[in-house]
Amino acid sequence: MADQSKEEQLYAMRHSLAHITAAAVQRLWPNAKFGVGPVVDHGFYYDIDLGDEKLSDEDFGRIEAEMKKIIDADESFERFTMTIDEAIAWAEKYDQPYKKELLNDLKREGTTVAKDLDSTQLGVEAGDESAVNEVSFYRNGDFTDLCRGPHVESTKKVGAFKLMRVSGAYWRGKEDNAQMQRVYGVAFANPKELRQHLEMLEEAKKRDHRKLGQELDLFVMSDMVGSGLPLFTPRGTVLREKLAEFSNQLRESNGFEKVWVPHMTKKDLYESSGHWAKFGDELFLVKSQETSDELVLKPMNCPHHTRIYAAQPRSYRDLPIRYLETTTIYRDEKTGELNGLSRVRSATQDDSHVFCRQDQIEDEIDRLLEAANNLYSTVGMTLRVRLSYRDDTDAYLGSQELWNSAQEQLKNAVIKNGLEYFEQEGEAAFYGPKIDFMVSDALGREHQLSTVQLDFVQPDRFKLEYTDERGERQQPVMIHCALLGSIERFLSVYIEHTAGKFPVWLAPEQLRVITVNQEEKTVEFANDLAVKARELGLRVKVDNDNESVGKKIRAAEVWKVPYTLVIGEKEIETGEVTPRIRKDLVVQDTQSSYTIDQFLKSVDNETRSRVTKSSL
Repeated sequence: MADQSKEEQLYAMRHSLAHITAAAVQRLWPNAKFGVGPVVDHGFYYDIDLGDEKLSDEDFGRIEAEMKKIIDADESFERFTMTIDEAIAWAEKYDQPYKKELLNDLKREGTTVAKDLDSTQLGVEAGDESAVNEVSFYRNGDFTDLCRGPHVESTKKVGAFKLMRVSGAYWRGKEDNAQMQRVYGVAFANPKELRQHLEMLEEAKKRDHRKLGQELDLFVMSDMVGSGLPLFTPRGTVLREKLAEFSNQLRESNGFEKVWVPHMTKKDLYESSGHWAKFGDELFLVKSQETSDELVLKPMNCPHHTRIYAAQPRSYRDLPIRYLETTTIYRDEKTGELNGLSRVRSATQDDSHVFCRQDQIEDEIDRLLEAANNLYSTVGMTLRVRLSYRDDTDAYLGSQELWNSAQEQLKNAVIKNGLEYFEQEGEAAFYGPKIDFMVSDALGREHQLSTVQLDFVQPDRFKLEYTDERGERQQPVMIHCALLGSIERFLSVYIEHTAGKFPVWLAPEQLRVITVNQEEKTVEFANDLAVKARELGLRVKVDNDNESVGKKIRAAEVWKVPYTLVIGEKEIETGEVTPRIRKDLVVQDTQSSYTIDQFLKSVDNETRSRVTKSSL
């Protein structure tokens, strides 16, 4: 393994641990039937069928103990091959029906029939449409598995690991197939890295946006409304609106104009765009009691925006034309895939569409990247981009010359903006290359939140055109972009990134005013202060409950309020306040007290400038 990169070594460790997990399970449950056991982010899993017996976390100790015996035995991973017919006979002999199914598929149709599986589980290279004649196996001790590899040399070289959870999983991801038990584990090169990862997972539990969303009163879910349809409270709505306002401001400053389209349409629109064929089973169908029109709730906005563009003749002088719309779309996601705000059925996009000439692509991309860089630096998240290109297959529409030009313009715009980037072939959309925004949160996790996509297909399908300087008809290029992506998904990441400690400009409650008693003059002073704050557009609450000052202060801390003012006799006499500042906001403390006007003006300035730290 000396010539392997660290990533390759870690992959081999994790893959080997998947085999060791299966080997341990087989020792404890000799009649176990095995599916596949691929490497995933930070670890591995193995799909197992134990009949009526159900695994739980309580079984992990037994399985891990057996795994450690296998590791301590220092068993070699030995590769050997069989003909496809010998392999099928092996699967029959050892009563492994899932392996047999895979092998029969390989024999009939080649590896393309198993696109739903990690190719390392097939015992052959992926992508060959011809029938397979020979497959490879790996053996360690008394356990043998169909596998292409790679593995470490022996079981003692697998690093540090821990089994984490077990969940249900349909064989090959199809609901009509048998349900198996998927055992997940995490694995790292050494115990220190494993410990750091486990500590990160514990911190992630504390930051879970579903937990914080309830604790901070940001959003709720209702069975009466439906799964995947979040309801935002007044506090959560502040977050949505302030983020959308910022995104709109960034785009409008770059020449985008607001448009509006209805939330449903005739299905004909999506048949013309090609979305019906591709996403038809994800659409919500709407029935009219008045007409025979077949209607759907909109799953995206781009086809509608093409209708606005096409409503009148366009000249090359008119281009680029830039539309923006922050609006909700609807997709009939599978119930089992719904997850808090990260996967919903109603998602609000800060959607943007540009119609431009080919020679304008780079400038338009440059504008969008500058806006994205501004947005993510303001919210305190590290941004890099993935340039997603086409590969050499025929799965893409448009000429190779057009693609080469578009890909070069995307890359030039990314470099011009000084963004960290990496390139990946085969990740482009079928209608054009794209830039994927990859955002890192406070725990080092990377999330893809949005993209900039070039589209050569919809302008063609909708016969969009403009007249060039020679009076000839040309086809514009369409650019799709959403800076936040889905506001719901963005919030699922951002709430966890901040642990609910939002900067002043985004905080649902920016200021809490606490009274030390219920005397009339104290209450009147606090309420007058709140009125002044609201006149500046600040979000303020007066806490006049009959509780101790200490308890009120702790309550403000629980709600993660940026600023707290305690109002008593001294503040009334002097007209000055000494703000309590949330610890993560403090940069420097230049003075201890301020006049009320000084303090409110400072908070107002922080809000308008969208700073992340206190300027007091």
